[in-house]
Amino acid sequence: MTRTSGAGAFLELLAAAGVTKLFGNPGTTELPLVDALADDRRIDYVLGLQEIPVMAMADGYAMASRSLGVVNLHVSCGLGNAMGMLYNAHREGTPLIVTAGQTDRRIEFEEPILWGDMVGVAKPWTKWAAQVQRVEDMPAAVRRAIQTALTPPTGPVFLALPMDVQRETAELDLTPAPRLDHRVRPPAEALRRAAELLAGAKNPGIVAGSRVVERDAVAALTAVAERLGAPVFSESATSHGRLPFPCAHRLYGQQLPLWAPDVATLLSEFDALLVVGLDLLRMYVHHDPPRAVPASCRLVHLDESPWQIGKNYPAEVGLLGDTKTGLEELGALLDAAMSPAERAQAAERGERRGAAHAKVRAALEVKLAAERDGRPMTPGTLMSVVASVVPPNVAVIEEAVTTTEHLLERLGALDNTDGYFAHRGWALGWGLGCAIGVRMAWPDRPTLALLGEGAAMYGIQGLWSAARYNVPVTFVVCNNGHYQILKDGARMLGLPAAQQGRFVGMDLDGPAIDFVKLAESLGVAAVRISDPDELAAELRRSLAGGRPRLIDVPIQKTRASQFG
Repeated sequence: MTRTSGAGAFLELLAAAGVTKLFGNPGTTELPLVDALADDRRIDYVLGLQEIPVMAMADGYAMASRSLGVVNLHVSCGLGNAMGMLYNAHREGTPLIVTAGQTDRRIEFEEPILWGDMVGVAKPWTKWAAQVQRVEDMPAAVRRAIQTALTPPTGPVFLALPMDVQRETAELDLTPAPRLDHRVRPPAEALRRAAELLAGAKNPGIVAGSRVVERDAVAALTAVAERLGAPVFSESATSHGRLPFPCAHRLYGQQLPLWAPDVATLLSEFDALLVVGLDLLRMYVHHDPPRAVPASCRLVHLDESPWQIGKNYPAEVGLLGDTKTGLEELGALLDAAMSPAERAQAAERGERRGAAHAKVRAALEVKLAAERDGRPMTPGTLMSVVASVVPPNVAVIEEAVTTTEHLLERLGALDNTDGYFAHRGWALGWGLGCAIGVRMAWPDRPTLALLGEGAAMYGIQGLWSAARYNVPVTFVVCNNGHYQILKDGARMLGLPAAQQGRFVGMDLDGPAIDFVKLAESLGVAAVRISDPDELAAELRRSLAGGRPRLIDVPIQKTRASQFG
């Protein structure tokens, strides 16, 4: 037992769990905790000017480091500002401990200024939410929060910390949270049935998601795909957060389309599908017919959450267990189950898929080359420049979906799978802060943030943190001066004014935002570039440099094919 304050116990247990950074923006109700940090050299306080970049930085740091992220927010208003980023973390399954100071319990009944039911607010988008009512409960609350956040399916948790509980002292048990090995193998019988179903399929396919790379299972998935000669499709743009399969591999079938009828058409040729590491499926806008996975596809579904298996589409074989272990054991069983004839068929399927994918990529390169002389640059030209200069170990954070259109993947330009991060919750403002957190976790990897100008404005205060801590991220603002995704969506819905090219509240050009001056006012050097060759040279310099830098790139207001 150790005599310490509630704030001291909180920090002690975090340090014992390996936490070295606490991301925050303080207010009055957080002062006891921030004061305790002044004498604690184990945990660095990373200051953000607003809760959106604070949460996004912690999110990126946790995803890249594959460790616990910790956030301290101001009471009700600070939590309110952070809710969009909490929704993103919830959708991603990022292991975060989100805390906020709470009003002193002695005046709580009076409903004082800033007080609120923060547990009720945070609960829908967290795995667990609670208010610590006694200093004696602080150690158990922190241990429970750590274990809950890190246990698959991982995700954020929330603790409200009253001011008086932070300050009060007591004799407390500061035994660290247990370090659990969460790898649980799927049942042997289910794995055997899955191997038999896939080995006997005439034309198997694979649909894979972010949890494959997050569980270090890319190599295991690649081995299974090669054994089956099966193409691997990643999630569609609305939930395509990480890269589950090498994009230059001959079996990478690119991402699924957005709309259910298009997904169904793409998957209709397969008689069996292995589904792994994603929620099947998170659709965007309703389309008829609504069923995205054809009933003719027999599903093998591997996931760590029983809630996801068969949730929307019945699985003939459900595999509940660790992603990496399940794929490794499935691969070994496929080796034993496949006959010589099935192996030959799989090899032929793989060759055929590889040739088809190479043809599609070559056609895309021809199309992009034809756009090169257009001014302003087309989105495709911007992305082809990026593809030509990114180094092999780059980390790419995307929040410019109508510009990027997964072109880095479609061109096979990403040599690593773990360094790719994109939206899964779609609360805007995430990308800029996420990139800072990723670079803090990976100080030796060049980091590139591709941001829409509208999305950047939601979290622009994060540039100040990049400057303060000298986090060398290259921020590229893909600037078309409007909310293109909304215009494309309105056209897709057939809305009458949109069909005539008339829009309300979707243009950002009156006045135009001067991102160079804005970045410089927050301490980040910036430049505006309109020429592809100049952009390539600037990107090379910035990615190899040791300071944060923003590049504002004007691009054409073109209609994006995947949304239009």
